Amino acid sequence: MTETSQRKADHINLALQAKHQAATSAGFDLVQFEHNALPELLVSEVDCSTVFLNQYCSTPLIIGAMTGGCEHGETINRHLAEAAEQAQIPMALGSQRGALEDGLVQNLRRWAPKANLLGNIGGTQLLQHGVEFAQRAVDSVQANAMIIHLNPLQELVQPKGDRDWRGVLDAIEECCATLSVPVIVKEVGSGIGPTSAQRLIDVGVSWIEIAGRGGTSWASIESARIEQTREQQIAEPFLDWGMNTAQLIARVRSQSSQLGVIASGGLRNGLDIARSLRLGANMSAMAQPFLEPALESTEAVLEKIEILREQLRWAMFLTGSKNLKKLQSAALL
Repeated sequence: MTETSQRKADHINLALQAKHQAATSAGFDLVQFEHNALPELLVSEVDCSTVFLNQYCSTPLIIGAMTGGCEHGETINRHLAEAAEQAQIPMALGSQRGALEDGLVQNLRRWAPKANLLGNIGGTQLLQHGVEFAQRAVDSVQANAMIIHLNPLQELVQPKGDRDWRGVLDAIEECCATLSVPVIVKEVGSGIGPTSAQRLIDVGVSWIEIAGRGGTSWASIESARIEQTREQQIAEPFLDWGMNTAQLIARVRSQSSQLGVIASGGLRNGLDIARSLRLGANMSAMAQPFLEPALESTEAVLEKIEILREQLRWAMFLTGSKNLKKLQSAALL
């Protein structure tokens, strides 16, 4: 197993452990809907569907990026892709760098021929390899969009992580101008705040995934992999670094009414999805809640999706919201 593959395998094993989930709440528990005692709705007619990247979605939920290639990667991706296809929701790939550099074929279309698939490379990888690298990532999986992930804290904690971030924004701008599919920029757990969001909007980014604090802590995971005590001591104050997801959604949304906002980072149930949409998100994304089901079977992933969808439907019913547009103006306390 290569060093990169071993790191990805460690990521999966550590992400399953509760101690590597953020100690700080994502903030959704502070968002309280006003209960509607007279919903005047039939539950089965509550419509959770939406459109994402010009494609129908049964639920405003993206299966978030999870694995960049390891021993269990093929199994995980197959179960996720098959579930995404059947449930009619999008799926984001993990980082494609390893597969591209090793010349590996990622043929997810055999499992998800019609699903909305989102490619994924890192911001520093885009800087180092150029837009051609991003286009190769798109073409290799016939992606509907390309996610560029930003993870400066995670890279700092990694012993061999990228330390030079000069020019990443320019590389993103070039990618927005020349790539054949839309660009989505996301963080991995520290959040994208209003200042960074505005800089991304200014260079042509049309979708931002918040990915705030409150979910899996990649700083904690990388720290657990460090053998040197000194490096762990340096990283220790930053294991809970970042901005809460719920607090960021409305602030980033206020930057532009045309911006597509994806809420991720600490969403754990369908009620959190409803809260994020009410705060201004267009879509939501979860990764860690799907990890254990993905190791089991496609059916387990589908069951998780259905539970999340039904929780969202309950939240909509209990606020008198017959569709997502109504939910966006549901009363809050």
